[in-house]
Amino acid sequence: MSANLLSLIVFSPLLGVFVLLFLPKENKKALQAVCMAATGIPLLLGVWLYAAYSNGASGMQFKEQLDWIRIPLNKEGVEGLTSFYWTVQYHLAVDGLSMPLVFLTALVFAMAALASIYIKKRWKAYSIWLLLLEVGVFGVFTSQDLFLFFLFFEVTLVPMFFLIGIWGRVDREKAAGRFLIYNGLGSAIMLVAFVILVTTAGISQQITGNQLTVFYSGDIQTIVHNLLQDPAALVNQVSPNPQAENPFFLSGGMKTALLVMLLIAFGIKLPIFPFHTWMLKVHTEAPPPVVMIHSGILLKMGAYGLIRFGILLFPAQAQDWAWVLALLGVINILYGALLAFVQNEFRLVLAYSSISHMGIVLLGLAAFNPIGMQGAIFQLVSHGLISALMFLLVGSIYERTSTTELGKLGGLAKSMPFLSAILLVGGLASLGLPGLSGFVSELLAFIGLFGTAQILAVIGAVGIILTAAYVLRGVMKMTYGPLPERFKGLPDARLIEAVPMIALVAFILLLGVYPGILSEPLQQTVNGFHQTIHSLAGKIGG
Repeated sequence: MSANLLSLIVFSPLLGVFVLLFLPKENKKALQAVCMAATGIPLLLGVWLYAAYSNGASGMQFKEQLDWIRIPLNKEGVEGLTSFYWTVQYHLAVDGLSMPLVFLTALVFAMAALASIYIKKRWKAYSIWLLLLEVGVFGVFTSQDLFLFFLFFEVTLVPMFFLIGIWGRVDREKAAGRFLIYNGLGSAIMLVAFVILVTTAGISQQITGNQLTVFYSGDIQTIVHNLLQDPAALVNQVSPNPQAENPFFLSGGMKTALLVMLLIAFGIKLPIFPFHTWMLKVHTEAPPPVVMIHSGILLKMGAYGLIRFGILLFPAQAQDWAWVLALLGVINILYGALLAFVQNEFRLVLAYSSISHMGIVLLGLAAFNPIGMQGAIFQLVSHGLISALMFLLVGSIYERTSTTELGKLGGLAKSMPFLSAILLVGGLASLGLPGLSGFVSELLAFIGLFGTAQILAVIGAVGIILTAAYVLRGVMKMTYGPLPERFKGLPDARLIEAVPMIALVAFILLLGVYPGILSEPLQQTVNGFHQTIHSLAGKIGG
């Protein structure tokens, strides 16, 4: 069964979709139970995956690989070749980068399913879209073929569009439209880059007797292998006239162009300034459980794609552009923190906070050393937990007060001590208090960058001070001071709300107190990345 563990994780939510199709839409309790159970199955499988993952082994684990689509290509006049094929493989696997993100996805979706008690209408359709979205996200983090990755990436757009546009707040349709336009544009740029990459570095051969078959494939391992070869020799194997077929084959200029395209495509998703405006609208208009998923998981798809397909495939060019990544990271940190400090709407405080915290990811990647990369990946997981917790709290507070404007709130600790305490823990984790997950990720990222770009690291560190300022400002305004008369007697968290809050806080504490639970599976993968980066940069640096 473990041989197909990843397929079980990816597609297990479809079991819930199948059951939901046969339930009456009026039976809300049954629909809620099925949705929660359907997200609980991949969470249990995710625990199994984490436990079975071998920390001491390098490379990909739990591989599942088979040919899925094979399209013949007509090529006339190519001497010595019998056939060309364009192939798409069903290829799933995880390493120390993707495995924690798979588990994070399972955890956040399960917590969001519990938080979906705040959804007031069309529960059946909501649950189906939520589970389809989970399938897409799992596929993104496990795919090892460019086109399979792209397919799952696109699968995430449609459910999110409807989850925002139907169940969001007043301006939900505009938020959904912005989401689709920006992310659709990023997807288009990514697809062009993938096609170019496959037709240049995705070549593999199969010899059967006297017959030679050439495959154009998006298999990541094939592409990495080819990038380690001499480009001219590789083309000459399959074409007597390589310049006539592709004069820009794997040239330094093409690699730089591909890196920039991928930086833009995944930078929109991350988001990187100035491609962030769509995200603000989503964070303020989408329902809380959907924002838990968006901020906690979907933003991480941008960083994951940038690492997997940008930095690891074009390390020489990425190193040349490291100062750009670092500069963008500093801008994200300071811009997000400064604007978070002046917001009166707590949802916008958290939205700008996400922009700021994603800047730390960019700084860790820009360091181009194992410590910085560990910090970047650690930040992905840590921020996923913290942001999911904070937007869960937003849903709880809004349900009771009908507002999340700081000027209208205050003194909530008197009527809702449990919610206020969890809010304080989430805020302290966000500002990087030692003993909580945010501290470890920020420390590693800044130490990594300080070894290569001290000035930018120092400037970026100012963002930590600003983070403390806007987080404490928001928490204090909401929980301390006089309690407005209309908020007296408000109920504290119910059990179904307390369970996901406690679970998320437990993981935030676990990563802060025992970071080895994440750094151990990361170690071998990050070291392998570092070796691959140096090999590729040294052999194909042009």
